[in-house]
Amino acid sequence: MAVLKLVRITAGYGKMPVVHRISISVDADEIVTIVGPNGSGKSTVIKSIFGLARVFDGSIKYDGTDITHLRGDEVAKLGIGYVPQLGNVFTNLTVEENLEMGAYVRKDEAAIKSDMEEVYSIFPELRGRRHEAAGKLSGGERQMLAIAKAMMMKPKVLLLDEPTASLAPKIASLVFSKIREIRDMGVPVLMAEQNARKALASSDKGYVLVAGKCVKKGSAREILSDKNIGRLYLGL
Repeated sequence: MAVLKLVRITAGYGKMPVVHRISISVDADEIVTIVGPNGSGKSTVIKSIFGLARVFDGSIKYDGTDITHLRGDEVAKLGIGYVPQLGNVFTNLTVEENLEMGAYVRKDEAAIKSDMEEVYSIFPELRGRRHEAAGKLSGGERQMLAIAKAMMMKPKVLLLDEPTASLAPKIASLVFSKIREIRDMGVPVLMAEQNARKALASSDKGYVLVAGKCVKKGSAREILSDKNIGRLYLGL
C-alpha cells in the first residue's frame, strides 16, 4: 500500500503551473526517484507535497489522509521529513545543535539522545565533528548533516530535493549509500535528482519528467535500460 500518493496533480507558483497531471506513489519499502532535464519540474513536485508549491488540481495523500493544501509545518508534524537543496543546515550552529533543531517538533527528550546516537551510526563522519560549526563542513558533510537533521524528526517518509547537487562523484556515491541505508531502516524516500544514472541505480522505482509532464514511469531498472529515454532525456 502506498504511504504517499500524488494523484494527477498540477502544481506551480503564483498563477503559473509548472507540472501537469503528475501521479506518483511511494510504498513503505521504496526509494522513488524523479529524474529529468533541468527545468522539468522535479523540485516542484517535491515542494508541492511540503506546501511550498501551489497545487492547482489533483490530490496528495499520506497514509490515506488528504494533505493537499496543508502548510509545511503541518506536513512535518504528520511525519514527513524534507531536505531542501539549499539552505538546509544552520551554518552558525554546531553539528549537534543542528541535530537537536531537527527534533524541534518532538517532546520525548529522553529518546532524542538515543536517536541522535542512531543517526551518528548512519553518519559516522559527523560524530567526530559534533562540536564544530556546520559552516566549517565540506559540501558532502553538510549534505549528510541536512539528511541527518531531517532523520532526527523520526520521519515516516523522507523527501529529498537534489541531495547530491554539486557533489564530487565519490561523495555523491556515499550520499546515495546513506539513502539506501535509511530505506533499509524502514523509511521510504522520494527524491528529485539530476544525477539520473546513480540515483536510479540506488532506487526501486522512477519517474521521468520532461517539460512538466511524466514521459516514463516504472522500475528503476526498466528506466535505466530504456535507451531511448536515456538518450533523449537523461544524458545516458
